[in-house]
Amino acid sequence: MTQKAPSISVFFPCYNDSKSIGVLVESSISLLPKLTEDYEVIVIDDGSKDDSRDVLNKLAKKYEKLKLVFHEKNRGYGGALQSGFKTASKDLVFYTDGDGQYDMNEFPLLLNLMTKDVNFVNGIKMDRRDAEYRVVAGNLYKFITRWAFWLPIYDVDCDFRLIRKELVKKLKLTSSSGSICVELVKKAERAGGKFRQTSVHHYERKWGKSQFFRLDRIAKTYKDLLALWIRLMVLRK
Repeated sequence: MTQKAPSISVFFPCYNDSKSIGVLVESSISLLPKLTEDYEVIVIDDGSKDDSRDVLNKLAKKYEKLKLVFHEKNRGYGGALQSGFKTASKDLVFYTDGDGQYDMNEFPLLLNLMTKDVNFVNGIKMDRRDAEYRVVAGNLYKFITRWAFWLPIYDVDCDFRLIRKELVKKLKLTSSSGSICVELVKKAERAGGKFRQTSVHHYERKWGKSQFFRLDRIAKTYKDLLALWIRLMVLRK
């Protein structure tokens, strides 16, 4: 007897990603029916100032499996992920960024590793395709967070991850900045997370600019990271 494929939620946080979000949505809707009969694609638009919403509304008229969540004000990357996890309703929850630096066609790599004894599969960037200063900053961030929080994965900065919904339900995420990825992984570990990792490609950003690599956002992320470290590693909350 063939085991029924799990249902899948795929979501994308989107902020000024009008040039790339359509490709991600359409590639997902093309791919997912090959993997499961029960799926949904969700986009969390975090107060975009470009024409992302026009693009998304047109896509929603075309695809009934597409769900849209619009934030009237920008809530930050953490706020977008919180909305995505809250909206996702299927057995497995996958997300990646709306800037198109990962390939949805590599999603089956994660799905194949989601065996019965696993509930969290994370990607590892093979070769980060960003400016050199971003690569250096990213490697430093990865090193600091991995050892400060004793994280169970190698690349917490790789936002190409698949998690069982039953594990997500156990997590109370509070971070509004990029520090949410550290919070997600550490809290998942403490809630019984069983991890696997696999290498995935990372591509140059074709459109737009990163919203993270601005001094104010970097400063906020590290400030939030310090508060998170005190809460999780010192106070053990």
